[in-house]
Amino acid sequence: MAAEVSFTVDTPRGPRALSVRYERRGGGEPLLLLHGIGHHWQAWEPVLDVLAGERDVIAADLPGFGASGALPDGLAYEAATVVPALGALCAALGVDRPHVAGNSLGGLLALEMGRAGLARSVTALSPAGFWSEGERRYAFATLRAMRLGSRALPVPLIERLSRSAAGRVALTGAVYARPARRSPEAVVAETLALRSAAGFEQTLAAGRGVPYREDVPGVPVTIAWGTRDRLLLPRQGVRARGVLPGARLVRLPGCGHVPMHDDPALVARVVLDGSGGRAGRRADPGRGAGRAPGATAPGTPAAEDPAHP
Repeated sequence: MAAEVSFTVDTPRGPRALSVRYERRGGGEPLLLLHGIGHHWQAWEPVLDVLAGERDVIAADLPGFGASGALPDGLAYEAATVVPALGALCAALGVDRPHVAGNSLGGLLALEMGRAGLARSVTALSPAGFWSEGERRYAFATLRAMRLGSRALPVPLIERLSRSAAGRVALTGAVYARPARRSPEAVVAETLALRSAAGFEQTLAAGRGVPYREDVPGVPVTIAWGTRDRLLLPRQGVRARGVLPGARLVRLPGCGHVPMHDDPALVARVVLDGSGGRAGRRADPGRGAGRAPGATAPGTPAAEDPAHP
């Protein structure tokens, strides 16, 4: 069951309390999982049990999202504020420099945690910040439209839409390659999470000034991108590799922007490999998490070809 922890963060008005909701499973080296804008920790549910077989996994609701409290007054929803708060969260949970994996906004925050010396490795799935200005405008317009829809639709209508494949596509098709496969309950829950996200507008506003242009030296970094990502287009993976020349670039064939649901086995293996899983060896494609039919195993040259993210 998800738990809640409270700790203090520094603000211009002095220390203030912040409460964060999180799910913790498994044992081994710590692994912190960070979701994207408007989502919640349950975004990682499809891969949690596989990861927990080898890691002490902490999937957290970011401040201002899911069931976590909003940032205290005076703190902006930007990396310079959220990253120290995540460091304080780790300290409150007794975790020192976890491996960090993040998706979208969470991927950007994972990279910033690596730069700040708060992560021992980083795996970023379709991380925010590697867009051109036109790509950013497109992505933000799509996110605003999803937010507007989540707030305009009555809850009974959201529930009714979630019960049909076409309705699930309408509600979540922008972020999943296979939205019709999602469960009605998950679609309702994440639509309501987007609807109630207190930090959404401020986070989006802060993102206008984010092209990510800094390397993450001294930390193993994996960048993974879904080949069917319709929100942050796959060519941004090439751009990310240029900014982070030491990073491993992995394609996620057939996956959308939130790949954990499109191919859980492949994503779990990428995260474990990125965090030095399986005693430092790459996964055997015929064992453990397995791989999707037709997918190239992470760690092979084809999967890491920067010309074909």
